[in-house]
Amino acid sequence: MSNRNFFFVILLLMAMAIPCFAQPAPVSNSSALAPTPPMGWNSWNKFQCNVDENLIRQTADAMVSTGMKDAGYQYIIIDDCWQVSRDAKGNIVADPQHFPSDIKALADYVHAKGLKFGIYSDAGTKTCAGRPGSRGHEYQDALQYAAWGVDYLKYDWCNVGTQNGPASYETIRAALDASGRPIVLSICEWGTNKPWLWANGIGNLWRTTGDIKDRWQGLEKWPDGTCCSHGFLDIIDEQVGLESFAGPGHWNDPDMLEVGNGGMTDTEYRAHFSLWAILAAPLISGNDLRTMRPEIRDILINKEVIAIDQDALGKEGRRVSKNGDLEVWAKELSDGSRAAVLLNRGASEQTITVRWTDLGYPSHLSANLRDLWSHKDLGAFKDQYSATVPSHGVVMIRIQP
Repeated sequence: MSNRNFFFVILLLMAMAIPCFAQPAPVSNSSALAPTPPMGWNSWNKFQCNVDENLIRQTADAMVSTGMKDAGYQYIIIDDCWQVSRDAKGNIVADPQHFPSDIKALADYVHAKGLKFGIYSDAGTKTCAGRPGSRGHEYQDALQYAAWGVDYLKYDWCNVGTQNGPASYETIRAALDASGRPIVLSICEWGTNKPWLWANGIGNLWRTTGDIKDRWQGLEKWPDGTCCSHGFLDIIDEQVGLESFAGPGHWNDPDMLEVGNGGMTDTEYRAHFSLWAILAAPLISGNDLRTMRPEIRDILINKEVIAIDQDALGKEGRRVSKNGDLEVWAKELSDGSRAAVLLNRGASEQTITVRWTDLGYPSHLSANLRDLWSHKDLGAFKDQYSATVPSHGVVMIRIQP
């Protein structure tokens, strides 16, 4: 081979090799982790810091025995207060009095039930309850979560000082990806930094408002004077206009469910659950599954309503009409049908009408209707449908052309 040909071959081989070294770093596949809104249970709304391993084991048992697992609920999530300190190497330490068997054994128990396990931390130096946060320990904590078998991380936004929101959540997402275990990331920064504008590809769900409280309506300041906890209707109003930002793998999160915690009536809880389903919201229950009344169980495991939330199209519903206290919310479904919630916010029973043109259908279209709470077929209708809706209640229907 001549020198000229030799150098030509060397240059060719070098050119072929360059792309191998110029490949970009792997991108997160986090969007594949939650193709439909996550469903599960979280300890905070009912128990706050009164958590221990017995509660978590019993709740996992109850999720199976009550039929919630069969209805689609998967995650058992411990919220704040499970952690107490860091050891000499900086590893996060679970409270040995409340979790003596350690977190790995607890996760194994949950997994043995055919369920998934979730845990909580914070982007700041301390959690909202003053326990150790993850700032400066993100990769160390992510490796620990993976070793424990964590499937879901709720990541809060207390004690963050001047931290940058998007950068903080990008860091924990990268740490979770580097751990080698697929872990759903729930961004819990209360809509402070408008996460719907930047969190797709970082989190699988993101809070859109301040914390929900178990009441129909009303903002109330926290004990320290800051604003505010939200009633159910206040949360709903803040979802208007956000529907375009949600989809498979990335969901707007109007906060956890209060169904069954005692602050609202069963009629109001049906409204709460129906609106969350129309919004394609994560369905994270927050009541005591071990002692819930049959009426509460029936709300939480209504498979026809859950099917609306979990529809494969992944399209968040929206408010399509409003006449004072009378509203219609609607959601497009994967088979071309629609779901609609007729919501009566008022103090007396009212008639509410849903019009086909508000749903994107022509008025002459004949469609079959089904009531998803009474589980009854209502017959075929054209142009519109009217129903009597109780005070603080809903009628929820599926409209099938």
